[in-house]
Amino acid sequence: MTPTRFSNAVLARAAQSMPAEADFPVAAPGSDYDTVRRILAYITHNWREQPTIEAIADAAGATPTDVHHLFRRWCGLTPKAFLQAITLDNAKGLLASSASILDTSYEVGLSGPGRLHDLFVTHEAMSPGEWKTGGEGLRLSYGFHESPFGEALIVVTDRGLAGLGWVSTSVDGGKVVGGRAEALADMMRRWPHADYRFDPASTRAYAGRIFDPNAWASETPLRVVLIGTDFEVRVWETLLRIPVGCATTYGEVASHIGKPTAARAVGAAVGKNPISFVVPCHRVIGKSGALTGYHWGLTRKRAILGWEAGQTAGEAA
Repeated sequence: MTPTRFSNAVLARAAQSMPAEADFPVAAPGSDYDTVRRILAYITHNWREQPTIEAIADAAGATPTDVHHLFRRWCGLTPKAFLQAITLDNAKGLLASSASILDTSYEVGLSGPGRLHDLFVTHEAMSPGEWKTGGEGLRLSYGFHESPFGEALIVVTDRGLAGLGWVSTSVDGGKVVGGRAEALADMMRRWPHADYRFDPASTRAYAGRIFDPNAWASETPLRVVLIGTDFEVRVWETLLRIPVGCATTYGEVASHIGKPTAARAVGAAVGKNPISFVVPCHRVIGKSGALTGYHWGLTRKRAILGWEAGQTAGEAA
């Protein structure tokens, strides 16, 4: 996937909106995700051989024992179980077991691991007029926070969560590779006329709610604001129906919204989803079971799917 090339003006605006470096969180060197993405980069190229834990550990510059404890701590799975969770065969199984999941997820009253779906999100969409103005008159507060998948950029309005992106390296891949300025520029180009304010105090509570499964509760739903075209919002609303531990295809999403021949347009809308993880575009895969592209990189997509597999395994236990 070719990274996005931002215009000098957009990058300059993002850089000007940045506070002093001392105001940002300091990521601990050798954090779990830093090691996990190195492991994933190796697995990505070697999963067909089902590499041993010794080979994985050697690629990560760690011992097999360290790798075993890392995955147990990070996602609750053994390295072998994690590897199985992100393989093509498993993806095909998810698709087979998730047939018609978009039509049945709410009607059947999911139990067990399925109760994790949506992070119990409640959402609203901004009017088409608000979107067409490029966010003019809209105040967006943003902050950078540590997460299980690297440093996250969280963007909120007074109505709820509007954006969640990542600071990505070349190991993560994706369309937004660089630093914090590139991550912010990616949001700014979506709503170029909005007023962006660095306010991590306003976004910190969202980070805690989003990334802590213990905080996923129906009685305190996470409020999300969808800002896009009518078609994009319909696609994103459909993504919210995909439970944790399940997957669907672009074609199934297209059929669900009444546009069965619009799989390619659905793919474009999925790629423009500004609220990573919460609006789960990572749960949409190719009809063959291949993970296909991801705006924030396939390494991170594999990490999220594997982490979620750990959450559902723990819930089912």
